[in-house]
Amino acid sequence: MSNTQQRFMRRGTTLFYFLQKIAAADNVPTRPELGPTNATNLSDSISDVEGWSLENTPIDTPDLGSTFASSIPGEDKADNSSLTCYEDKVSEAIETLLSKGVTGFIVILRKGDVPGSKSMDVFPVRVGSRSPSYSTASEPAKFKVTFGITDEPTLDAAVPAKTV
Repeated sequence: MSNTQQRFMRRGTTLFYFLQKIAAADNVPTRPELGPTNATNLSDSISDVEGWSLENTPIDTPDLGSTFASSIPGEDKADNSSLTCYEDKVSEAIETLLSKGVTGFIVILRKGDVPGSKSMDVFPVRVGSRSPSYSTASEPAKFKVTFGITDEPTLDAAVPAKTV
């Protein structure tokens, strides 16, 4: 590995969007679909992220010829996924957008909005629950949204080019 690798911190770089629809069958949004009239950028409201990854459950394939239990790849499954967001004292826009039962897509630009970078993940989702987080600690008010991943996510898609 060369020393030219540019490491970065997710906070301040990675972007999370919620889209209600994506036209393409492969679930890769176009630049207009990522625009402010079609997508909601949740990034500034998020305090914590859980899940948003794909796991594989291997299948054991032991045989009589060996004491070693080999395995083959099995089903893919998305981790339980959630976003914890800050509450807004005067607006319920995000709470309304992410109400229980709402379907759509969480689009994650892992390396930020870098056109052509194959760092966009798209998760088809349905909101399973949205509930406030209560605390007596000196911390901001938050709510947690849990998502069911409803179909196979599209991983490592190219971020669309910016329109001129």
